[in-house]
Amino acid sequence: RHRCPHKPTRIYDNGQQPCLTTEYVEKYPKYSNISPPRSLKPKQEYQVHRGRMEGITTFKSDYLPYDIVKRPFRVQEEYKPKMGEIELGTTYQKDYNAHKIQPVMLVRPQERKHTTGGRLDTIPTYQDAYRSWEVQRREPSKVEHIYHPPTEKFGNATTFQDDFIARELNPRKSFKPPCVAKLSDVPFDSTTSHRTSYIAHQLEPKFMRSKEEYKPSNQPFEDLTTHRNDFKGLPGQLAKSCKPENVKVGSSAHFNGITEFQDRFQPWPVSLPEVHKTKEYVPPTGNMDFNSTSHLDYIKHELSPAVPVRPVSSGRRINAPFQGNTTTKEDFKAWGSCRQEIIKKQQEIPKPTGKFYDLTTFKSHYIPHQIIPAQSFKPVHAIVPNSAPFQGESMYHTEYTPKKQDSCPANYPSPPGYVYVSTDSHGHKFFRQLTPELSESNSNPIPKEVAVLS
Repeated sequence: RHRCPHKPTRIYDNGQQPCLTTEYVEKYPKYSNISPPRSLKPKQEYQVHRGRMEGITTFKSDYLPYDIVKRPFRVQEEYKPKMGEIELGTTYQKDYNAHKIQPVMLVRPQERKHTTGGRLDTIPTYQDAYRSWEVQRREPSKVEHIYHPPTEKFGNATTFQDDFIARELNPRKSFKPPCVAKLSDVPFDSTTSHRTSYIAHQLEPKFMRSKEEYKPSNQPFEDLTTHRNDFKGLPGQLAKSCKPENVKVGSSAHFNGITEFQDRFQPWPVSLPEVHKTKEYVPPTGNMDFNSTSHLDYIKHELSPAVPVRPVSSGRRINAPFQGNTTTKEDFKAWGSCRQEIIKKQQEIPKPTGKFYDLTTFKSHYIPHQIIPAQSFKPVHAIVPNSAPFQGESMYHTEYTPKKQDSCPANYPSPPGYVYVSTDSHGHKFFRQLTPELSESNSNPIPKEVAVLS
């Protein structure tokens, strides 16, 4: 049953048609046409339940609907303002004693002098033209203000102290039962509803399943496979290992840097590999038989399904009817309950009624006045011309001495006062300067050799 199309795996072949000839197809013996066995695997489909579903639940059967009563709405009372005028005076305005406040003195930071560690030997123009005057130090006119705490006790009472009336606290009585276990004087009786209501029934005999006897097959077991049938063992010797022995090779001679590969290696001319042309594929004639020896020689046997090894059920089967009464259903009695209304404290201050007049004391007593802008005392930014000449003299102007600038002799093609000597390999020209210097013994000039780049 070899059915995979064989695609080319060679390097230089890019054929579009797959190759269907293999060594297995060429050497395979042909047999009669036998169709493959039919698959007995069940289809993976959803099995729909044919029964009818009852839409009744325990909640629908046990639920009892109740009539919903709306929450009562409380009508708000109308606001009634109090008659009379409001006294806006406070105890702070009556009892406040005004004190004289002195102006705050300015605290200027100390003068910081930024000096350097170097020594200055010159005299600046300011120090030369400045004349010190004898100025006396002004005495500060600050008045010392020493705080003296009052000796009398502050006896003004507040509005809270005047209007507050102390009342005795009456704590509410707690109706919560005490968390104390009540002990009974009656002796303990171990009888329960289960013991009194329980009826003992006789158990049925246990169901025992008989064991099936094992019946061996009458046909002999065929353990001959295609490998045992077709395989023919040939006598032969074991292959000898050509692996050399792991012996350490060492030499005490000094390595001279020349190897056997460098001595015996000779370069050979290398030519490009020849490209072999592939043969055109010729498909075989006739139809391909996909039957195998396994399909032809296979004998189907009737097999019985495996018996599941399950444990014996130990459940008890009782034919008596089920009693669904419990102690909770018998002893518990449902009480009719209604929702408690919200306990809201009655409002002590009545709400105002009528239209709100948006008039405050500031709007009623405010008198608009004409605004007079403050006069600016800022000096006028004007340039005052001065007829006196500008004194632009400085120490640099007075003490500067101009010096003569010497030109570099390398700017000239033949510098004056120099004699050409030679030129090196880098292109540097060497000149010799002639300066007359008289020595004690000889009055001839002594030449000096100077290198000048050109």
